[in-house]
Amino acid sequence: MEEVKKVEAETPPIPNLASLELSNDVADEKAAAQAQPKAIAVVEKAPEPVLRKASDRDIALAEVEKEKKLSFIMAWEESEKTKAENKAQKKLSAVAAWENSQKASVEAKLRKFEEQLEKKKADYGEKMKNKAALIHKQAEEERAMVEAKRAEDILKAEETGAKYRATGSIPKKFLGCF
Repeated sequence: MEEVKKVEAETPPIPNLASLELSNDVADEKAAAQAQPKAIAVVEKAPEPVLRKASDRDIALAEVEKEKKLSFIMAWEESEKTKAENKAQKKLSAVAAWENSQKASVEAKLRKFEEQLEKKKADYGEKMKNKAALIHKQAEEERAMVEAKRAEDILKAEETGAKYRATGSIPKKFLGCF
């Protein structure tokens, strides 16, 4: 941007010669229309100043200057496009990095939650196995007590039967329904 300003400052502006010639002709015509003499008199006019016409060299220099400006404009435009592309690319990479970090965070939380669930599942399974073992132990104790009671009742019946046989008496409660 600074280079363009330096180049423009060094080169003087080129006047548009065609517009200068046109403006002089218009001024001459207006002056002639206002100053028409009433009497016809032959007056010798002063020679008109000859305008310097644009030479081929001046035209070529103007073209070169124009091409130079256009090339600077194109270079500036390409530079701005590149800046915009780089800026967009940087933002896209930032978005991708953010997305990846967020995904990783969510996946880590998911794994942590799954581990907690597995741990709870294992703990709960162990508790259920302990409860089943406790129930089995209580059932075994109940069975043992029933077996002991049965054995005790059988032994008592055998002893009572032996007593009745020894005495020859009949039990009073024979068949509980009579």
